[in-house]
Amino acid sequence: MTEPLDNTTQAAVSAHVSGFSGSDKPSYDDYARCVHCGLCLNHCPTYKLWGLEADSPRGRIRQMVLVDQGRLALGESFVRHIDQCLDCRACETACPSGVEYGKLVEAARAQIEQNYRRPFFSRLSRDIVFRRLLPYPRRIAIVARILRIYQRSGLQSLARASGALRLLGLADRERLLPPIDRDFFFSKLGHTYPAVGHRRARVALFAGCIAPVSFTALHEATIRVLTANGCEVVVPSGQICCGALAAHAGVRDVARSLARINLDVFLRDDFDAIVTNAAGCGSTLKEYEQLFDANSGEHAKANAFRGKMRDVTEFLAGLGLSAPLSNLPLRVTYQDSCHLLHGQKIREAPRMLMRAIPGVELIEMAMADYCCGSAGSYNVTETQTSLDILTQKMKHARATGAPVIVTANPGCLLQMRAGAEIHSTGQEVVHVIELLDRALVKDT
Repeated sequence: MTEPLDNTTQAAVSAHVSGFSGSDKPSYDDYARCVHCGLCLNHCPTYKLWGLEADSPRGRIRQMVLVDQGRLALGESFVRHIDQCLDCRACETACPSGVEYGKLVEAARAQIEQNYRRPFFSRLSRDIVFRRLLPYPRRIAIVARILRIYQRSGLQSLARASGALRLLGLADRERLLPPIDRDFFFSKLGHTYPAVGHRRARVALFAGCIAPVSFTALHEATIRVLTANGCEVVVPSGQICCGALAAHAGVRDVARSLARINLDVFLRDDFDAIVTNAAGCGSTLKEYEQLFDANSGEHAKANAFRGKMRDVTEFLAGLGLSAPLSNLPLRVTYQDSCHLLHGQKIREAPRMLMRAIPGVELIEMAMADYCCGSAGSYNVTETQTSLDILTQKMKHARATGAPVIVTANPGCLLQMRAGAEIHSTGQEVVHVIELLDRALVKDT
C-alpha cells in the first residue's frame, strides 16, 4: 500500500486541527423561519419513536431559541435532546417555511462543543475519533489493519461466541463494524483511469476516509461504471476526509481544516465534475461554504467547489448512460439515503439509473425516505435508538419481497446489511453503482 498522505499534507492537517473559532451557534435568521406549525413532527424518527415534543425538530429549535435568549441553560438536558437527533433532515423536506434544520442542529452541536464540558470518556472518545484519527489517513490505515486481524484471525468469532462483547455492552456496536479490505484504495490516490471509447467528461473521484479501507470494491465499481460511460476518472492525491462526521458532531474547527485541504486539492485542476458515491460525504461537500464566513476567500472557493460537486448517481443521470448493459433479471427495492434525498434533494436520479438496467424490476418500499438509523456515527453513539429505527425499516424492506435492497451511501449499506442479518430477511444490500457495474457488458 502506498503512503495515504504525504508529509506536507500531514503537517498541514496537524497545523489546522486545533483551536475553536468560538463563534458557532444557531443564527436568528435561520431559526426565526420556523413557525412551529408541526408539519415536521411525523417525519422525525425520534418523535415517532417517543412522541416527545423536546425530541422533535420543532421542539429542538425551540430549545435553541431559549438557549440563545439565555432562558435555558446550555446544560445536560439541552445536550441530550440535540445529541438524540439523527440529523436526517427529513423535516427539511416536509417544512413549508424552508427551515434549514441540518444547518441549525450542526450549529447547536458546535455551540455545545465550545461551551459544554462532556463527561471524561465522552470527551476522550470524541477527541480520539474526530481530532486524532479521521483527519489522518495513515492512522486510519493502521487501525484498519488491526481490525482486519481481529476479523480474520478468529478473534471476532471467539469474542462473539464467548459472550464477552455482550458482557461489555459492545455486542450491538461490534455487529456494525465494516469488513476491512485486504488492499486499501489509498494506493489508488494519484491515479488516472482513461475513458472507454470517446471521452465525454473528465471527473475527479472523492474517495473519503473510511471507504478506502472498507469499500474499495465500491470505488473500483464506480471507476468501471464511469469509464465505461466515457469518463476519464482522476483520483487526486492529497485529498482527505470530507469532515462530515466532524461537522455533524459539532467539531467544526476540524471540519473547516479538512475542507480547506480538499478545496485546494480539487480546485487545483480543471474537472467537469467532482463525484462521490457517498451521499453523506456529498451533502457536506456541497455545503462547505457553511463552514466559512461569507466574506472569506474560503467561502468563495467553497461556492466554486459546490458548482462542480455531484453525487455519482446525479452525475450519471445527467450525463446519460452510454455503456451497453446486459439483462439483469432482478427484483429490487430502494432505500433513500437521507443525505441524498433530504440533504441534496436528489430522488429520481438513482431510480432512473436502476430502471435503465434491462430486466431490473424496481419495487418501491413503504417509507423509503425514512431514516435507516445509520446517520453517520449515530448507530455507534445512540445504538439502541438506531436499532429501533432499523427494525421499522427492515419491516418495510421485507414486505416488498425484493431479494435485493439498493441504496446510495456506504453508511446505509452497513446499517441495512446489519438489519438483514439481525432480522433474517435474507436480502442482499448493494449500492446503485454496484448494480450498474453488474449489468455492464463485460469483454470476454
